[in-house]
Amino acid sequence: MIDRLSPEDRDALITASTPFEFDLGHVFAEAGDTVAYVYFVQSGIISAVAGTQDGRTVETFMIGREGVTTPVALGFPVQTYSRLVGQSAGEARRVEIGRLRQLCDERPGLRAVLALYAAGLQGELEQSGACNALHRADQRFAKWLLRCHDRLDGDTLQLTQEYLASLLGAQRTTVNEAAQGLQKSGAITYSRGKVTIVDRGALERAACECYTTGPRPQSA
Repeated sequence: MIDRLSPEDRDALITASTPFEFDLGHVFAEAGDTVAYVYFVQSGIISAVAGTQDGRTVETFMIGREGVTTPVALGFPVQTYSRLVGQSAGEARRVEIGRLRQLCDERPGLRAVLALYAAGLQGELEQSGACNALHRADQRFAKWLLRCHDRLDGDTLQLTQEYLASLLGAQRTTVNEAAQGLQKSGAITYSRGKVTIVDRGALERAACECYTTGPRPQSA
């Protein structure tokens, strides 16, 4: 997202922000927290995870180098609706939300880029409602792996069955069956929490059409 800004807007944002490194599992915010900082992701992945009172969780969307944790700097306090957690270690630029609001007032180009991302993310969330209700777990798993692959360098992802199940809102056995099916098709190899994408084309054919909906890192 930073690369999409004009040179002047990019320089202003870099000056106003500080580098921030995060690890797998780092919690940026809990649901209901008032946002203090906004993170422009440069590498790695941040997941927005929603939970229920009985402890079940599901990932609602992911943020990679195409995005930002709070897409629009509004003029009133912003609260998070989901838990924001590092899914893959990486780096970001962190800016205080009040400073970002000021920059958006001063720089319409920056606000426009944030608004464009917010619109794409809204479309992805709307499509995800239908996807989670209507598409099979193996299709959603393939879609999720593709979105991770888009946002990371390399073909190997470190993911446990428990973590995948919590993100997909599925049982461990369901995730295992989906992974085994993709492995038999030659799309991936899967062993002890390590997923390696072997044939991206096969993985794309296995995914539902929802993969093409929403913000894409390639456009950043």
